[in-house]
Amino acid sequence: MTRLAVGIGRQLPRGWSHFGLQLAIWIGFYVVYQVARGAADRSVVAAFDHGREIIEFEYQTGSLVELSLQRLVEGSNFLITATSYTYWLSQFAVVGGTLLWVYLRHHERFADFRNWLIVANLIGLAGYVLVPTAPPRMFPEWGFVDVLAENSALNHSSSVIAFAANPYAAMPSLHAMDALIVSVIMVLVCRSLTAKILWALWTPWLCFTVFSTGNHYWLDGAAGAAIALVTGAVLFRDRLFGRSAAAARV
Repeated sequence: MTRLAVGIGRQLPRGWSHFGLQLAIWIGFYVVYQVARGAADRSVVAAFDHGREIIEFEYQTGSLVELSLQRLVEGSNFLITATSYTYWLSQFAVVGGTLLWVYLRHHERFADFRNWLIVANLIGLAGYVLVPTAPPRMFPEWGFVDVLAENSALNHSSSVIAFAANPYAAMPSLHAMDALIVSVIMVLVCRSLTAKILWALWTPWLCFTVFSTGNHYWLDGAAGAAIALVTGAVLFRDRLFGRSAAAARV
Protein backbone atom coordinates (compact mmCIF):
# COMPACT_ATOMS: atom_id res chain seq x y z
CA MET A 1 0.00 0.00 0.00
CA THR A 2 2.88 2.35 0.83
CA ARG A 3 4.52 1.66 -2.53
CA LEU A 4 1.20 2.25 -4.26
CA ALA A 5 0.74 5.58 -2.46
CA VAL A 6 4.27 6.63 -3.38
CA GLY A 7 3.69 5.62 -6.98
CA ILE A 8 0.47 7.58 -7.22
CA GLY A 9 2.08 10.54 -5.46
CA ARG A 10 4.72 10.69 -8.18
CA GLN A 11 1.97 11.14 -10.75
CA LEU A 12 0.50 14.09 -8.89
CA PRO A 13 1.80 17.46 -10.13
CA ARG A 14 2.82 18.64 -6.64
CA GLY A 15 2.60 15.52 -4.50
CA TRP A 16 0.17 14.24 -1.91
CA SER A 17 0.43 17.24 0.42
CA HIS A 18 -0.77 19.71 -2.19
CA PHE A 19 -3.49 17.33 -3.38
CA GLY A 20 -4.65 16.89 0.22
CA LEU A 21 -4.80 20.67 0.63
CA GLN A 22 -7.11 20.93 -2.37
CA LEU A 23 -9.40 18.29 -0.85
CA ALA A 24 -9.42 20.20 2.44
CA ILE A 25 -10.41 23.38 0.62
CA TRP A 26 -13.43 21.67 -0.92
CA ILE A 27 -14.44 20.04 2.37
CA GLY A 28 -14.32 23.51 3.94
CA PHE A 29 -16.48 24.86 1.15
CA TYR A 30 -19.01 22.08 1.77
CA VAL A 31 -19.21 23.12 5.44
CA VAL A 32 -19.91 26.71 4.37
CA TYR A 33 -22.59 25.42 2.00
CA GLN A 34 -24.32 23.55 4.82
CA VAL A 35 -24.36 26.71 6.95
CA ALA A 36 -25.96 28.63 4.08
CA ARG A 37 -28.43 25.81 3.57
CA GLY A 38 -29.49 25.96 7.19
CA ALA A 39 -30.04 29.71 6.99
CA ALA A 40 -32.19 29.34 3.87
CA ASP A 41 -34.24 26.56 5.46
CA ARG A 42 -35.40 28.98 8.15
CA SER A 43 -36.98 31.32 5.57
CA VAL A 44 -39.63 29.07 4.02
CA VAL A 45 -42.33 31.76 3.77
CA ALA A 46 -39.94 34.20 2.13
CA ALA A 47 -38.75 31.45 -0.23
CA PHE A 48 -42.27 30.82 -1.52
CA ASP A 49 -42.96 34.55 -1.80
CA HIS A 50 -39.84 35.02 -3.92
CA GLY A 51 -40.76 32.04 -6.07
CA ARG A 52 -44.22 33.45 -6.76
CA GLU A 53 -42.73 36.83 -7.61
CA ILE A 54 -40.47 35.27 -10.23
CA ILE A 55 -43.30 33.22 -11.73
CA GLU A 56 -45.59 36.24 -11.89
CA PHE A 57 -42.85 38.38 -13.46
CA GLU A 58 -42.12 35.78 -16.13
CA TYR A 59 -45.84 35.29 -16.76
CA GLN A 60 -46.52 39.01 -17.12
CA THR A 61 -43.58 39.45 -19.49
CA GLY A 62 -44.57 36.42 -21.57
CA SER A 63 -41.34 34.60 -20.75
CA LEU A 64 -42.63 31.73 -18.61
CA VAL A 65 -41.01 29.14 -20.89
CA GLU A 66 -40.34 26.54 -18.20
CA LEU A 67 -43.80 24.96 -18.51
CA SER A 68 -43.35 24.39 -22.25
CA LEU A 69 -39.95 22.82 -21.65
CA GLN A 70 -41.46 20.54 -19.02
CA ARG A 71 -44.11 19.31 -21.42
CA LEU A 72 -41.43 18.62 -24.03
CA VAL A 73 -39.42 16.48 -21.62
CA GLU A 74 -42.45 14.65 -20.24
CA GLY A 75 -43.32 13.54 -23.76
CA SER A 76 -40.00 11.78 -24.33
CA ASN A 77 -38.58 8.86 -22.35
CA PHE A 78 -35.16 9.67 -23.77
CA LEU A 79 -35.29 13.27 -22.51
CA ILE A 80 -36.58 12.16 -19.11
CA THR A 81 -33.62 9.79 -18.71
CA ALA A 82 -31.08 12.23 -20.14
CA THR A 83 -32.17 15.17 -17.99
CA SER A 84 -32.35 13.01 -14.86
CA TYR A 85 -28.80 11.75 -15.26
CA THR A 86 -27.58 15.22 -16.19
CA TYR A 87 -29.17 16.85 -13.16
CA TRP A 88 -27.87 14.39 -10.59
CA LEU A 89 -24.37 14.11 -12.05
CA SER A 90 -23.77 17.71 -13.10
CA GLN A 91 -22.52 19.16 -9.82
CA PHE A 92 -20.50 16.52 -8.03
CA ALA A 93 -19.47 14.22 -10.88
CA VAL A 94 -18.93 16.71 -13.70
CA VAL A 95 -17.54 19.61 -11.65
CA GLY A 96 -15.44 17.26 -9.51
CA GLY A 97 -14.29 15.24 -12.51
CA THR A 98 -13.24 18.27 -14.54
CA LEU A 99 -11.44 19.77 -11.56
CA LEU A 100 -9.47 16.55 -11.12
CA TRP A 101 -8.73 16.29 -14.84
CA VAL A 102 -7.48 19.87 -15.04
CA TYR A 103 -5.44 19.34 -11.86
CA LEU A 104 -3.69 16.31 -13.38
CA ARG A 105 -3.48 17.25 -17.06
CA HIS A 106 -3.43 21.06 -17.15
CA HIS A 107 -2.16 21.99 -13.71
CA GLU A 108 -1.20 25.50 -14.78
CA ARG A 109 -4.94 26.24 -15.23
CA PHE A 110 -6.09 24.58 -12.03
CA ALA A 111 -5.72 27.52 -9.63
CA ASP A 112 -7.77 29.76 -11.93
CA PHE A 113 -10.45 27.09 -12.28
CA ARG A 114 -10.61 26.42 -8.53
CA ASN A 115 -10.63 30.07 -7.51
CA TRP A 116 -13.28 30.98 -10.06
CA LEU A 117 -15.57 28.22 -8.83
CA ILE A 118 -15.05 29.03 -5.15
CA VAL A 119 -15.57 32.79 -5.43
CA ALA A 120 -18.62 32.45 -7.67
CA ASN A 121 -20.16 29.78 -5.42
CA LEU A 122 -19.62 31.84 -2.27
CA ILE A 123 -21.48 34.73 -3.92
CA GLY A 124 -24.21 32.30 -4.96
CA LEU A 125 -24.49 30.97 -1.41
CA ALA A 126 -24.89 34.53 -0.14
CA GLY A 127 -27.78 34.83 -2.57
CA TYR A 128 -29.40 31.75 -1.02
CA VAL A 129 -29.28 33.34 2.40
CA LEU A 130 -30.44 36.79 1.29
CA VAL A 131 -33.03 35.67 -1.28
CA PRO A 132 -34.20 32.10 -0.53
CA THR A 133 -36.40 31.01 -3.41
CA ALA A 134 -38.65 28.00 -3.83
CA PRO A 135 -38.10 26.28 -7.21
CA PRO A 136 -40.84 25.83 -9.85
CA ARG A 137 -41.55 22.24 -8.82
CA MET A 138 -43.02 23.56 -5.55
CA PHE A 139 -45.80 25.44 -7.38
CA PRO A 140 -48.18 22.77 -8.79
CA GLU A 141 -50.97 25.38 -8.91
CA TRP A 142 -49.12 26.94 -11.85
CA GLY A 143 -48.88 23.59 -13.62
CA PHE A 144 -45.33 22.70 -12.59
CA VAL A 145 -44.42 19.14 -11.67
CA ASP A 146 -41.35 17.55 -10.14
CA VAL A 147 -40.18 15.64 -13.21
CA LEU A 148 -37.39 13.88 -11.33
CA ALA A 149 -39.67 12.73 -8.52
CA GLU A 150 -42.24 11.35 -10.94
CA ASN A 151 -39.78 9.51 -13.16
CA SER A 152 -36.74 8.59 -11.09
CA ALA A 153 -36.06 6.47 -8.03
CA LEU A 154 -33.63 9.18 -6.92
CA ASN A 155 -35.29 12.47 -6.05
CA HIS A 156 -35.09 15.41 -3.64
CA SER A 157 -36.83 13.38 -0.92
CA SER A 158 -34.16 10.68 -0.95
CA SER A 159 -32.29 10.62 2.35
CA VAL A 160 -28.83 11.55 1.00
CA ILE A 161 -30.20 14.24 -1.32
CA ALA A 162 -32.45 15.69 1.37
CA PHE A 163 -29.45 16.02 3.69
CA ALA A 164 -27.07 17.55 1.13
CA ALA A 165 -29.34 19.69 -1.02
CA ASN A 166 -30.90 23.06 -0.29
CA PRO A 167 -34.62 22.88 -1.17
CA TYR A 168 -34.99 26.68 -1.38
CA ALA A 169 -31.91 27.42 -3.46
CA ALA A 170 -33.39 28.33 -6.81
CA MET A 171 -31.93 31.86 -7.06
CA PRO A 172 -29.25 32.02 -8.38
CA SER A 173 -28.72 28.73 -10.19
CA LEU A 174 -25.39 27.27 -9.14
CA HIS A 175 -25.98 24.57 -11.74
CA ALA A 176 -25.97 27.14 -14.55
CA MET A 177 -23.16 29.14 -12.97
CA ASP A 178 -20.85 26.17 -12.50
CA ALA A 179 -21.71 24.80 -15.94
CA LEU A 180 -20.64 28.06 -17.58
CA ILE A 181 -17.34 28.11 -15.67
CA VAL A 182 -16.69 24.45 -16.57
CA SER A 183 -17.52 25.13 -20.22
CA VAL A 184 -15.14 28.08 -20.49
CA ILE A 185 -12.24 26.27 -18.82
CA MET A 186 -12.71 23.03 -20.73
CA VAL A 187 -13.01 24.83 -24.07
CA LEU A 188 -9.72 26.57 -23.28
CA VAL A 189 -7.79 23.46 -22.24
CA CYS A 190 -9.15 20.86 -24.68
CA ARG A 191 -7.24 20.50 -27.92
CA SER A 192 -9.79 18.54 -29.93
CA LEU A 193 -12.33 20.63 -31.84
CA THR A 194 -14.99 18.01 -31.11
CA ALA A 195 -14.29 18.23 -27.38
CA LYS A 196 -14.41 22.02 -27.50
CA ILE A 197 -17.81 21.93 -29.23
CA LEU A 198 -19.21 19.40 -26.77
CA TRP A 199 -18.06 21.42 -23.77
CA ALA A 200 -19.43 24.61 -25.30
CA LEU A 201 -22.82 22.85 -25.52
CA TRP A 202 -22.65 21.74 -21.89
CA THR A 203 -24.02 25.02 -20.50
CA PRO A 204 -27.12 25.28 -22.74
CA TRP A 205 -27.88 21.59 -22.19
CA LEU A 206 -27.54 21.94 -18.43
CA CYS A 207 -29.80 25.01 -18.46
CA PHE A 208 -32.38 23.12 -20.48
CA THR A 209 -32.17 20.32 -17.91
CA VAL A 210 -32.73 22.44 -14.81
CA PHE A 211 -35.47 24.54 -16.43
CA SER A 212 -37.39 21.59 -17.86
CA THR A 213 -37.31 19.47 -14.69
CA GLY A 214 -38.87 22.15 -12.48
CA ASN A 215 -35.69 22.93 -10.53
CA HIS A 216 -34.91 26.44 -11.74
CA TYR A 217 -36.48 29.43 -13.48
CA TRP A 218 -34.69 30.93 -16.46
CA LEU A 219 -34.08 34.02 -14.31
CA ASP A 220 -32.12 31.80 -11.91
CA GLY A 221 -29.94 30.67 -14.80
CA ALA A 222 -29.41 34.24 -15.97
CA ALA A 223 -28.39 35.29 -12.45
CA GLY A 224 -25.99 32.36 -12.16
CA ALA A 225 -24.41 33.12 -15.53
CA ALA A 226 -24.05 36.80 -14.59
CA ILE A 227 -22.24 35.88 -11.36
CA ALA A 228 -19.90 33.57 -13.30
CA LEU A 229 -19.07 36.26 -15.86
CA VAL A 230 -18.62 39.08 -13.36
CA THR A 231 -16.44 37.06 -11.00
CA GLY A 232 -14.38 35.82 -13.94
CA ALA A 233 -13.90 39.37 -15.20
CA VAL A 234 -12.80 40.54 -11.75
CA LEU A 235 -10.48 37.61 -11.03
CA PHE A 236 -8.80 37.72 -14.43
CA ARG A 237 -9.07 41.45 -15.14
CA ASP A 238 -5.31 41.94 -15.40
CA ARG A 239 -5.00 39.35 -18.14
CA LEU A 240 -8.21 40.35 -19.90
CA PHE A 241 -7.60 44.08 -19.88
CA GLY A 242 -3.88 43.63 -20.40
CA ARG A 243 -4.52 41.76 -23.63
CA SER A 244 -7.10 44.30 -24.73
CA ALA A 245 -4.69 47.15 -24.13
CA ALA A 246 -1.90 45.34 -25.97
CA ALA A 247 -4.20 44.67 -28.93
CA ALA A 248 -5.22 48.32 -29.05
CA ARG A 249 -1.56 49.37 -29.29
CA VAL A 250 -0.85 47.10 -32.25
